[in-house]
Amino acid sequence: MKKGFSLPLWVAGAARSALKKLVGLPFENYELIRISNEKKEIKIEIHSVGLLKDDSHALGISFAKSGLDLDITQNLEIWTIVSLEKISLKNSVQKNPINIIAGSGVGTKENTSEICISHFAKEVLNENLLDIIPAGFNLNLEIIFPNGEFLAERTSNKSFGIVDGLSIIGTSAETYSSASPDQLEEAKIKLAKLIKNDFQGKVVFVIGENGFNLAKTYNLNLPIIKIGNWIGPLLVDAAIKKVKTVILFGYHGKLIKLAGGIFHTHNHLADGRIEILVNLAVQEKVPFEIIVKLSHLNTLEDALLVLERFNKSLADKLFQNLSTKIEKRSLAYVNRYVKTDMEIASIIFDRKRKIRWAGTYGNKYISCFQ
Repeated sequence: MKKGFSLPLWVAGAARSALKKLVGLPFENYELIRISNEKKEIKIEIHSVGLLKDDSHALGISFAKSGLDLDITQNLEIWTIVSLEKISLKNSVQKNPINIIAGSGVGTKENTSEICISHFAKEVLNENLLDIIPAGFNLNLEIIFPNGEFLAERTSNKSFGIVDGLSIIGTSAETYSSASPDQLEEAKIKLAKLIKNDFQGKVVFVIGENGFNLAKTYNLNLPIIKIGNWIGPLLVDAAIKKVKTVILFGYHGKLIKLAGGIFHTHNHLADGRIEILVNLAVQEKVPFEIIVKLSHLNTLEDALLVLERFNKSLADKLFQNLSTKIEKRSLAYVNRYVKTDMEIASIIFDRKRKIRWAGTYGNKYISCFQ
């Protein structure tokens, strides 16, 4: 399987090279990036570096190489602009020594305007920049993705309240395709380890990084596993391992596929979301003219808005039925391979990251997500 390195490492490489230039260290066409708690360094190629604004700022440029053909960040151009700010003697309480700024093309959270960056990415930056920052100074680090805003239109970022560009949400040094069998094996291993450690029989399966980050904001007393797009095979594996309850927690644009019998949810392999919704709308006896409008839309979020403008209670009822159908169709899928009475619950959130619907079994656990 093709493998490369995640976006935070390429950002850190460009930033480290720029900072070294700013403090007078020689340029090299690569940086050795350290990963916290790991005894290894990863070689990151640097494209170029230079001084700006009367030598008070430095620019470092790299190109992300995730190694994944279907990854939106493959060959992404990354600019990092660094400058030093003297620490005021009057300020006895020091702020974070690295001020990370979202530049053009970098995603921010719609509600707060904060840069959308993972804890892992911050750790990588701290690990590789703090040792170069001169004593008595803080570092201003502006990250720019020149093509980020355009590329973000091809993602579901807006569905998760991320606007203006691409987020920096990698959680590990190496990259794995969510469509790759290796990711399925990784999830199976995590589930096997979980079952060995005082497992209570219930687990939350989450699709994708954004959903995983949202799930972690709740005070869940349940284990969480990020499963990527291999939902069907992992549900079967859970049944084989005698898991009692699987809670599917995800964005409606992903989980709806299960209601249509699509159990590998990567967009490059199968879509059908609008078609599935239209089928549900027909069953719910939605007026024909509304169904026609739905059939011409490109996103499930647009379809939801059309339904809510027509009749909000009807829209909620339709998506409530969708949640229950996800549960039933998932259990039927699992029983094709192994007979089980495993409980499958669905809990669905919308583009504002707000939990909106739950299936028959999902309603039993929705109070856990408070």
